Amino acid sequence: MAAEPSDRLGFLLSFRGELTGARIRTALGVAGLHPRNAMTLMQLAPGAMSQRDLAAVLEVDPSQLVAILNELEGSGLAERRRDPADRRRHIVEITEAGEAALERVDSAVSEAERELFANLTSEEQDVLRRLLDRVVVERGDHDCSE
Repeated sequence: MAAEPSDRLGFLLSFRGELTGARIRTALGVAGLHPRNAMTLMQLAPGAMSQRDLAAVLEVDPSQLVAILNELEGSGLAERRRDPADRRRHIVEITEAGEAALERVDSAVSEAERELFANLTSEEQDVLRRLLDRVVVERGDHDCSE
């Protein structure tokens, strides 16, 4: 006899993940951002970094990052410039418009998370975070286009 869907952790995680992802995408919509663009801006918020380092931190192929940065630059949310010390390197930084968009995103995502995790204590949320960090996933197995 086949297992019930509620007995399958992978199924439950996938289903809840899809619903959570949809809620977060709705929250990101307040700034007109895709999740990948928002994550990129979040990484840039503390300060400028090289394009290569940004690709490594985001765990995306450099060609995917170029597409993301093209979108962000086209929207005036980030900018690339040549590193004066090494003209082969690009430095990427968030713009003032990007910082403003990130503030809207932070507020909307915080509200979404309050709703999503309303039935969990902060300690349970910490446990969930630690458990999710231990779930084995191969990053190369999924599309980072979202």
